[in-house]
Amino acid sequence: MAEQSRVVLPGSERAHMIAAGATAATKTRPAASRKRITVSVILKPKKPIDTARLGKTRITRAEYHQRHSADPVAIKLLRNFAKEVGLVVEGVEFDRRTVKLSGTIGAMQKAFGVALVERAIEGKSCRVREGGIHLPRELAGCVDAVLGLDNRPQAKPHFRVLGSRTGELGAGGRGGGLARVRARAAGVSYTPVQVAGLYRFPEGASGAGQTIGILELGGGYRATDLAAYFQSLGQPEPQVTAISVDQGKNSPGNADGADGEVMLDIEVAAAVAPGAKIAVYFARNTDQGFVDALSTAVHDAANKPSVISISWGGPEADWTQQAMKALDAACQSAAALGITITAAAGDSGASDGAAGKNVDFPASSPHVLACGGTRLAGSGTTITSEVVWNDLASGEGATGGGVSSVFALPGWQAKAGVPKPSAGAGGRGVPDVAGNADPETGYQVRVDGQTMVIGGTSAVAPLWAGLIAVNNRLNAQTAGFLQPRIYAAKAKSGFHDITSGNNGGFSAGPGWDACTGLGSPAGAKLIQILSMTAASSKKKAEKKKTGRSPAKNTRSKRRP
Repeated sequence: MAEQSRVVLPGSERAHMIAAGATAATKTRPAASRKRITVSVILKPKKPIDTARLGKTRITRAEYHQRHSADPVAIKLLRNFAKEVGLVVEGVEFDRRTVKLSGTIGAMQKAFGVALVERAIEGKSCRVREGGIHLPRELAGCVDAVLGLDNRPQAKPHFRVLGSRTGELGAGGRGGGLARVRARAAGVSYTPVQVAGLYRFPEGASGAGQTIGILELGGGYRATDLAAYFQSLGQPEPQVTAISVDQGKNSPGNADGADGEVMLDIEVAAAVAPGAKIAVYFARNTDQGFVDALSTAVHDAANKPSVISISWGGPEADWTQQAMKALDAACQSAAALGITITAAAGDSGASDGAAGKNVDFPASSPHVLACGGTRLAGSGTTITSEVVWNDLASGEGATGGGVSSVFALPGWQAKAGVPKPSAGAGGRGVPDVAGNADPETGYQVRVDGQTMVIGGTSAVAPLWAGLIAVNNRLNAQTAGFLQPRIYAAKAKSGFHDITSGNNGGFSAGPGWDACTGLGSPAGAKLIQILSMTAASSKKKAEKKKTGRSPAKNTRSKRRP
């Protein structure tokens, strides 16, 4: 097979580094050929998921394995290929459709027809490639992506420390640099519990019986900080489990690093959904780490998260098509299994930190709930003001939002009034929903022994994840892929419509907009709306299974 004619794996092409922002003077050297690395080969499913049915029906893990796991024939082909080119099969995950191959860099270059070099990116030596990945024609037809040959940073966390002009952390991600903690008086800040009160989460809300998954590509948490923080809120400390993916690990550093992201995510999600378990999936900040972390979380049969929060991402143009396809496929799998994914829409306004108008991925995937940001003011359960978060004039960020250049307009957004994409292709509008994100009205959190105020759309993804966990407990069914239901006209009362402000490229207005989506949550009302649709879907599922409508209670009344 290895001697067959080779073809380029579609979507695997990497742009020339100068075009991606490097300089001609940047030095490179060949990667050490004897060093061993491990790549993730993502295979096509036995049968593609019918995306038109997502949100209408869902399947069990057993059904998923039977229909959509990796084809054994493809795995056999890959095993034969690995043996021929001197690579070792380290593991096979059928449901994740992932095969891990290890070998020397020299063997990898020959196997995949690539040249790997070392280049400094953001002060760190990275292994990079340019051009496409080449595979035997027979094998290429079975493969969606080969990730891990290139280990440059893929994403950045979307949080902003109050008073930090550098804004989003670099944390090994693209651009930004480390956000330094600066003392600065805020107009107002809130605990996550107070934000939940303003958004009318149900009184006595609980996430007991639910697990919230959180993806992290750097940083870590300390149990002592969590204990102190939740004691200050008067809540029991949540059960937090760290899961290592691709040798990523819980690695707390200091308050200037990515710990701010990790602690914000855990503290917000757990505080608004007390009793929920938290599963944190730690991976390295590469496209391989990102995809592997999400697919691990989706198919984690031990922790079984019912909702997954993602606060990392980057402009669509920074991703290879194969990596986007692989990550979106994991999002489709989650939707099919009834798992909701929330994702931050970005903190750099309509540009997303790049040239022109851009949206952030994975928030731009039509299979995740994209979360934009607002500036919130209020007291108790009364909101006095809520507008689009935009501090671009002071260099302190703004909510992301716009139109995807990659993903088509979903059917459930067809009547939302999404603008035409600037690139001609694409069309999916971002975000879907919103919540408090302005650091000036940010969240009081504890990071590495310090109490500070943090904002950014990174706070909105776990806020919504917590709300969905509460919904899942109250409605005794996971919300799953909820976009088709929340975009329906009858769901309007479940949101606070944000009609004032802009993100530097788009303006808010009545209904959906490319700054705050449908709006911020009217918690209890939204849960009630999802309850009605959950009951309807249960009836349809039972009818499909039995061939008849659910039986009514026909027990006769006995006379006293």
